[in-house]
Amino acid sequence: MSRPLLGIIACTRHFEDEVIHRVIDRYLRAPAQWSGVDVVLIPALGLLADQRNLAARIDGLLLTGSTSNLESWRYGGKGQQGPFDPDRDSTALTLTGAMLDAGKPVFGICRGFQELNVVFGGTLQHLPPAAQAVHHAPAGVPVEAMFDHTHPITPVRGGVVANALGPAPVTVNSVHFQAVQILGKDLVAEAHAPDGLVEAFSAQVGRARVLGVQWHPEWDADRNPQSRWFFTALGEAMGAEPPGPAHAID
Repeated sequence: MSRPLLGIIACTRHFEDEVIHRVIDRYLRAPAQWSGVDVVLIPALGLLADQRNLAARIDGLLLTGSTSNLESWRYGGKGQQGPFDPDRDSTALTLTGAMLDAGKPVFGICRGFQELNVVFGGTLQHLPPAAQAVHHAPAGVPVEAMFDHTHPITPVRGGVVANALGPAPVTVNSVHFQAVQILGKDLVAEAHAPDGLVEAFSAQVGRARVLGVQWHPEWDADRNPQSRWFFTALGEAMGAEPPGPAHAID
C-alpha cells in the first residue's frame, strides 16, 4: 500500500530581492514523522494553479501557521492588520474548497485554523492589547521563548479533543494576535481558552474530516504526546498506516 500524499501550503516571502515560496521545516517533519504520510509543498500561486487538479492528486491538506494575516475583506472585516500574503489567501481558501468538494481531509494550524473558519463563513478579530498578552509572548523574545508562552484550554466534553486527550484542561502554546470572532457555519467548537476564545474546532463535510487548532502542535510533537495526537489524527483521516519503527525518534 502506498503512503498517502499530504499537501502542505506554502507562504510567499521576499528573499534577496525576489519572491520565494517557503514552509518552515517543523510543519514538514511533524506529519512526516507522526502521520504515516509523504509530504509535498503546495506553492502559493493562487489562480495560476488549477486547485481542483491539485485536490485530485493529493490525499489531504495541511494549512500551516504564518506570520501573515488574512486580508480582512475576505471575511467582511474592516481595518488593515498586516502583514498580508494575498497569494497564500487565494491558494489556501480555493484549494480548501476543492478538497472539501473532493471529500478529502483538511487540517489547520494557527493561521490555517483561521483560514478554515473563513472558508466556513466565519469571521476573525484582531485581539486587543490585554488579550494579546494572554495569547502571545512579548515582542522581541527569541523563538524558543515565544513558543514557551502557554495557557490552558478546556476541551468540550464529548468532543473530538476531549475524546482524545480527556476532558481536563490541557496546556498549549499560544502564538497568535488574531482569533475567531464568529465561528463558521457547520464548525463544532472543540476547546476554549480561559477568556472564551475558540481554540479548536472540527467538522465532517461528507467524507472530508476537518480539524483546526489555534496552537502549534508541530512545535513539540516529538516530545509531547498531546501535540503528537494532532498528527496521528491527520494520518487516520487520510487512511495512513501508523508510522513504523523507521519513523520513531531515536
